Parts: sequence; C-alpha cells; structure tokens
Amino acid sequence: MSKNGRAVFLDYRSLDLGDLDMAPLREQFSELVLHDQSSPSQLIERLQGARVAISNKAVIDASVLAACPDLELILIAATGTNNVDLAAAREHGVAVCNCQGYGTPSVAQHTLTLLLALATSLPAYQRDIRNGCWQKSPMFCLLDHPIVELEGKTLGLLGHGELGSAVARLAEAFGMRVLYGQLPGRPPRADRLPIDELLPQVDALTLHCPLTEQTRNLIGARELDLLKPSAFVINTARGGLIDEQALADALRAGKLGGAATDVLTQEPPKDGNPLMAADIPRLIITPHSAWGAREARQRIVGQLAENAAGFLSGRPKRQVN
Repeated sequence: MSKNGRAVFLDYRSLDLGDLDMAPLREQFSELVLHDQSSPSQLIERLQGARVAISNKAVIDASVLAACPDLELILIAATGTNNVDLAAAREHGVAVCNCQGYGTPSVAQHTLTLLLALATSLPAYQRDIRNGCWQKSPMFCLLDHPIVELEGKTLGLLGHGELGSAVARLAEAFGMRVLYGQLPGRPPRADRLPIDELLPQVDALTLHCPLTEQTRNLIGARELDLLKPSAFVINTARGGLIDEQALADALRAGKLGGAATDVLTQEPPKDGNPLMAADIPRLIITPHSAWGAREARQRIVGQLAENAAGFLSGRPKRQVN
C-alpha cells in the first residue's frame, strides 16, 4: 500500500462531533473520504477503490471483503473487533488494526460518576426538585432518599485490566477497599476471589471484562441474589455481561440498592429492552457515552493515524489479525 492510498471512514460521525483535529489521520492518505454513517447496503459501493476502510461500528463482513478487492487494511476506531469478520479478512489478506486504551480516563471517570450518583441518590433528588418537593419542604433540607458514604465500603471488580485498575485507583481515593473476582476461563490467581465468594462481600460491583461466551450473562439471577440487598451494580463494559431481565426483576423486588449501566445488549435499544421499562426503581442508564470525552476521541484519531503509518512502514501497530 502506498501512502497515496484512498481511505474511507464509514461512520465518521460516531467519532467526531465537530470538535476533533483530523489532521493526523488526513496526513496518512492522499484522499480521506468521510461518511457520517453508512447502511449495510452502502458499504460495498463506498469501499470500491479504497485501500483502507475505517469503521467504528459499521459491519465489514465476508461479503463486503469479497466485493472489495482493493482493500488492504481495516482500521477499527474502537477496541472491539466484533464488527469485522477477522477470518474472512485473513482469507483476503486484509490486515485489521484496532485502538486500545484510549478511553481509560473517560470510562473510569464515568464509572465513578455512576457509583457516586447511586450512593447519593442524585437522580431521585433531582427529580424531587423538578417536582417541587424541596420547595414545599418545612425544613431547610430534603433527605427523603438514602445517602451512602463510599469511605469504608468494599468495591468488587470483575475485570482487572487497564480499565479495572484505573477504577480501583479512583475507588481507593474515596477510601474504598477493593476486591478482585476470578473470571471464568481464566487461570486461577491467589489475589482473585471466586465470584460466589466475592459477591456477598461487596457493597458495589463494577464490571470491566470483555464479552465472551464464557462471560455472557456472567451476572444473572443467582449471582444477584448473592449480593447484599444494599449493593450497587455498575456496568460500563458490555451489555451482555448482565442478564437484563434478571436485573430488572431484582430492582423491582428491592433486592439491590441500585444499578447503573452504560451499555445494553442492543444499542440503541429499539426492541423493548427490559431495562427500559419506566417502572424500574433505582436504575441509571447512560447511552454508551462513557468513552465519549473529547480527549478520548482525539486519542482514537491519533491511534488510527499511528496504525496507518505503521502498516505503511511495514511495522504494524495494534494489529489484531
């Protein structure tokens, strides 16, 4: 691939809100075509003649790869690779590179934001103010919802990579004790507790592990029953890690202190996700926005440029196939 190749970004607006410097990426190509988004039926036409495809979530499957013989490189503007058929890419001699670690500060910050919001009943107090409850109070303060101090509480972590480690440091700054759980399919470690031992001990559980067949529905009805009825559950990893119906049922039944998630099994949630019901108490949902700080998105641009330059020079970076 020459440096004068043509690159096509299939879903550019999922990354840039008009606030990013795209110069590092533009410098790698003689032509960089930006599409706000691309439907599955548009991919083949848009990738004709392109040597590089850039995708955040647009699915590049075997049929697309077979119909685009000029493709030499796919740059994923994210960490997850499930939107690219890696086996088909290998078959067609197409390299695939992803981005890694770009959102650690942003996601860790968001995780603690959700935990703090649950611990302080922030959404409930905001709702009360909008409804005029404080304005009608006979006292100077309104304390109708529980407020919990994090200091001295125990945080359980499932997933202790870069993100989990960052969350642990922030939790410890709030005076929390951190315990680590053993993920299924991983070699046992002395500093990892089996999940059944971990869950009864924690005041909050936060998930930072990948979604695999072994971790799908890692937290279901049985696991939720092992938690304290005052415990908080937070997921900023992948939606499929938690059985969403079981979580909705547990919250309705008052079996948890609260839950917060930035991810759902289907995004956006168009087909009646059980967590979208209006009657679920003590639940916070954010729209897969934990990664979205401008600084994090700018790091993606930098890593895309590094990955392209590495491939051009024969020293690929972050290549996943």
